[in-house]
Amino acid sequence: MPSDHDDRRHAPATQRNREPILKVLRTILPDSGLVLEVASGTGEHSIHFAGAFPGLIWQPSDPDADARRSISAWKASEALDNVREPLELDAASESWPIDRASAILCINMVHISPWEATEGLMRGAGRLLASGAPLYLYGPYRRADRPLEPSNEAFDSDLRRRDPRWGLRDVAQVVECAAGHGLSLSGTVEMPANNLSLIFRKD
Repeated sequence: MPSDHDDRRHAPATQRNREPILKVLRTILPDSGLVLEVASGTGEHSIHFAGAFPGLIWQPSDPDADARRSISAWKASEALDNVREPLELDAASESWPIDRASAILCINMVHISPWEATEGLMRGAGRLLASGAPLYLYGPYRRADRPLEPSNEAFDSDLRRRDPRWGLRDVAQVVECAAGHGLSLSGTVEMPANNLSLIFRKD
């Protein structure tokens, strides 16, 4: 591990949510194959999950160069053989630097990005995944059948102040977007701190 300079970044939320997310992933991920993580951020999730699934190859990605440096630093620090070097991947892009995956994960991106990123995510997942393969999303969402929690209402307002293109998305809107690319919602799991796991499957 480097001592003078360490590119590893830390996201406090990762420490809080990784075990609840892992519990859901154990029910949906295949035994083998390649898992593409879109918008990997610091890389802490990639390392934690790859360690829990030694039979899977983990492919992190992020459009941000600093994030990719952090991912690479975590990979070097933990020395896991089943984690690949991060790809430069913008979810909104028409073309991705990968052409297939056994599963796709996207954690805490949909609300902190323009809607075009969600559209691109669904387009890419529809192209890369085989029939029955999962796309897993995690984060806070709006739902038509219940009022938004006060904490999420405040979070949504803060996001929109930071960038008017950001904000909590309605689950029904995300489901409709996914359906346009051959993906169906197969499960919704209530998560701590008013978050949701949305599990899609390729038709």
